[in-house]
This record gives sequence, C-alpha cells and structure tokens, in this order.
Amino acid sequence: MTHPRPFHLDVSESELADLRRRLRATRWPDPEPVDDWSQGVPLAYLRELCGYWADEYDARRVERRLGALPQYLVNLGGADVHVVHVRSPHPEALPLVLTNGWPSSLVEYLDVIGPLTDPTAYGGSASDAFHVVCPTLPGYGFSGKPGRTGWGIERIAAAWSRLMTVLGYDRYGAHGSDWGTSVTTLLALHDTERLCGIHLSPPLAAPDPATFDDLTDAERAALDALGHAKEWEDGYSVQQSTRPQTIGYSLTDSPSGLAAWIVEKFHSWSDCAGHPENAVPRDVLLDNLMMYWLPRTGASSARLYWESIRRVQAWFTESTDDLVVVPTGCTLYPKETPRPSRRWAERRYPNIVHWSEPEAGGHFAALEQPETFVRELREFFRLVR
Repeated sequence: MTHPRPFHLDVSESELADLRRRLRATRWPDPEPVDDWSQGVPLAYLRELCGYWADEYDARRVERRLGALPQYLVNLGGADVHVVHVRSPHPEALPLVLTNGWPSSLVEYLDVIGPLTDPTAYGGSASDAFHVVCPTLPGYGFSGKPGRTGWGIERIAAAWSRLMTVLGYDRYGAHGSDWGTSVTTLLALHDTERLCGIHLSPPLAAPDPATFDDLTDAERAALDALGHAKEWEDGYSVQQSTRPQTIGYSLTDSPSGLAAWIVEKFHSWSDCAGHPENAVPRDVLLDNLMMYWLPRTGASSARLYWESIRRVQAWFTESTDDLVVVPTGCTLYPKETPRPSRRWAERRYPNIVHWSEPEAGGHFAALEQPETFVRELREFFRLVR
C-alpha cells in the first residue's frame, strides 16, 4: 500500500543567490519595434519585473506559503506526486481534487483553499465544505519528473483515481482547468462510479459543424477566437509539443527567459485590461515563476504537450463517442479560450447541470477572481453532493 510521505520545501540560500545573480546578469535583446505586446513581452516591462525579482521580491514567500499547508509525496505508478491535502474541520465535507495546467501551478489555488475547506470562517455554510486535494502534475512543481515517456493525460487521470483511494476517499468531486480540464474529463470517463460530479473551466468541446448555418453571436465570436489563437497565440504549444527539450534549456538556465515565456501568457490569457498585473499581483506572478524555477521544470513541464496535445487536438477536430455521463458543471470566464457554447458542450457532456458565464475573469480564474471561483464550485457541487 502506498503511503503519503510528508514533504517540506527547504530552499538553500545559495540557490536564491544564484537566482539573483542570473537575473542581474541577463543579456537583454533590443527593444521591440512596436508599442504593445504584439511581438511578446515588452523589454521595458520585463527588465522592471526581473529587477524587482532580483532586488525586492521576497524569495522565500513560496516556501512560507507552502509550508503553512500539509504537503506530501505519494508514489503513483512510479512517479512521486506532490500533493497538498487539507481536510475540512466539517466532517461531512466533500473530497474535491483540483487540477491546474501550464503555465500555472499550485500557487493558483493557495488563496481559495481556506474558503473551500472552512467556509464558516469566511461567512459561508458548513454544508459547502470540501476536503481539498491539490496534486501537482508529474513534471511540474515538486512532483517527480518522469524519466520515461508515457506520462500523458490518461495515465495522470488514472494516478489521480489511485491518489483518492490512497487518501481514503470512496466518493469525490473534481475540478480542472487547462490540462486539468483534460485530466478531469478522463477521470470522469474512468472513475464514473466514484465521481459525484466534475467542474470544468472551460469544458473541452469542439464547435458543432451542424450549427454553422445557425450560429449565435457568441458562437461566431468563439470561432473567431479559435482562429486567432491558432494564428497568433499557439506558437508556444507547437514548440512544447514538438521539441520540449530544446526550449527546456533556456527555461531552466535563464530566469528572465522563463519569466518572458510564462508572463506573456498571463497577459494574453487573463482578464487584465492590457497588463498582467491588473489581473494577478506582481508578487503572485513571481510566486508562480518560482514554482518552475526552483524545481527546474522548464523541460519536464513542457513534455506534457509532447505526450498529449494531439489527443486534445483530436477532440477538437474529430467526432467523439467518449461521452461524459457524470454530472458536469461549466464556468466560462469572458477572457477564456476556448469558449464553447452550451449546445456544443452538451454533445460531449450530455449531463450538464450547471452552466455559468461570469462577467469577469480569464484562464487563471482562482487567481483572478477567487471569490467567483469559490462561488461557482459551491453552486455546482450543491447540486450533486
């Protein structure tokens, strides 16, 4: 029987000194010949951000924030998975597994764990309480880095099912975003009897060609957004899904390069009105970067694209008969892509019982709109507990 082993992050001062040295020694490129983000992160902003990271940011923030929570390593199918497991003080709480994706991290959920596990401390009801389980994807954060191929989304979903058994949960719910949407969908396909419901932001569903002669304005906008993303936003995915090792050298060796690669996505994918720090505070952006820098996961995190992006792309280009019958809740934030309509989503998730489109928020909902995120989970899981 696999047993969780306690985990504690202990960052050496020499490692932090090395980070600061590398930031200060960055060889900067010429400035962009445009006055916006259309060619990537503007030089002036990245220099300012990296200067703050080197000289003002509290580099032990992540160590302290994680240290305040119960953390474990659990060996699941040959990979050590880093897990934050916070049990609610309310005995009737529902176990809930939260899965994020790239370029996010466990940091995305740190501010919502309290309201989810102990709602009465935040003005809520004990009937909405969850036992929260936050596993980190293999190759990400402080989970182990697989030394062999094969750790795609199917295997991760199977590992999550095993994890909930190890933790003693026979019945549970699941939420996912980004890669977590794929993992949670597969979890619902393979652990149907144990899952009371899944919540997705957004659901992973293709446009329905049968609707193309009768599109709503929102569906037309969603198609336009998919076309724009393919032409202008998906270069990172092509690189990571074809040559993750190649980009990994830069992301592991250069903190400023890592910052550019990741922060650009916080600009593009968040509801930030033109600047990422309008959506996510600077220190939190850097907390998230530390979750990639400290464990050196530039290459290993990118490998999930090599393993699984073609499976995900097939879901968008081919008909699928792997229908998810588990009760499903969907939240579509306005700056999220993709944004399938409900009728598109119901082709794959025919048991949608909660559908919501908040007024604000983007890809990193738990960071951008934590109160909305918590409310959405509570409202959906009230229907299926």
